[in-house]
Amino acid sequence: MSRPEVAAPTALSVSKQPRNPISRKRVDTVISRSVAWFGIVFGLQAVPTLLSQYSLGQPLWSAITVSVLFGSLVFSLLCTTLKRFVVGANRIVAGVYVVALLTWPFFLADPEVAQRGDHWLYQLTTVATAAAAIGFTVRGATIYLFIVPTIYGVIRALPEGGGGPWQLGLFNAVYAIILGGAVLVLVTMLRAAASSVDDAQGMALDRYSRAVRQHATEVERVQVDSIVHDSVLTTLLSAARAEGPQEKRLAGAMASNAMRHLREAALVTPDDGSTVRFRSLCDRIVEAARGMQSLFSIRMRSIDTRIIPAAQAEALYSAAVQAMVNSVQHAGGPEVKRWVRISGAEGGMIEIEIGDSGAGFDPSAVAEGRLGVQRSILARTINAGGHAQLESAPGKGTTILLTWPVLVPTEDATADLEGDLREEVDR
Repeated sequence: MSRPEVAAPTALSVSKQPRNPISRKRVDTVISRSVAWFGIVFGLQAVPTLLSQYSLGQPLWSAITVSVLFGSLVFSLLCTTLKRFVVGANRIVAGVYVVALLTWPFFLADPEVAQRGDHWLYQLTTVATAAAAIGFTVRGATIYLFIVPTIYGVIRALPEGGGGPWQLGLFNAVYAIILGGAVLVLVTMLRAAASSVDDAQGMALDRYSRAVRQHATEVERVQVDSIVHDSVLTTLLSAARAEGPQEKRLAGAMASNAMRHLREAALVTPDDGSTVRFRSLCDRIVEAARGMQSLFSIRMRSIDTRIIPAAQAEALYSAAVQAMVNSVQHAGGPEVKRWVRISGAEGGMIEIEIGDSGAGFDPSAVAEGRLGVQRSILARTINAGGHAQLESAPGKGTTILLTWPVLVPTEDATADLEGDLREEVDR
């Protein structure tokens, strides 16, 4: 199946995008990585005690527990580094610790041998409560914080846990709760502060964006009015007065120029340097999709706090809406599957996919006079510095993929661009 593409210009000036000093996503990344390294450090500190107490447990239990528990800590560190499955990895750490703690008394090598000192699992209690703070909600992490150290304190006071006095078990439980509570409070406060900053910044950008759109609409109205007055009306008057062949040819040329001016005005969005949130653009596209006569399935991924120029956001929104309208009008009835997928990619790139499983068409067979897809979707996206790809065939549906930005730097700008992209990915 052919895949017609509309290429972006060969050279595009690359400018650094504004960067947020703080966001909930960045705070979560810092916290999760800190907790992961915190777990590795505490795990290494527990190794000497683990080696001295390794023989107190049954060999199979000790081997499995040590492998799975320390493996979960390494897995959590790997997930936080890659920014994938972070919450799930921390839940695994918290869950594995609970299983190890509950099974400890039942797999002693010799129940008659008294446990001296605190068990090596106690040194990982704070690691488990910190992982719970990342993996669970505040309520779930709080419940975990009180229950798990209490379980250790009870076991420590039993003969299977060394038969320590109940005061020792109580002290251990309270101490672990205090340390875990400090971590939970710190995590909760940092998340709340970051969310407040995100909300305040979002509200400010939304208000500013509305004002910018109103101003841009007024500027565009004035521009169109001037085109209509200077080109269209003049052309109509000339056509009405044309009598001879030469005057008619002149009127035809003027009409062609007027149509070109109108098409260019429809594709250009005023750009005054203002910005909008990526999430705001996504919300507008989702709202438009839900307002369509046909049902669109919506999927969003990696919708972070990045910001994009308002002019480009407006062009992407208009192109996406036009793609949905075309699907509703030409793809078929309610039996056709339609979808909208929006995602943020590395390097600050945005991807918007509108597709359906309907009638489809042959893009090469579209008449030149029908400019809906070419002008309203493909050309509009290119003019905004993006890339548009159309994929369709009769009976096989239609998919339109809009991406922004397209970074095709000149040779002189290559080195600077590569440095900027590496810095953006590292963030």
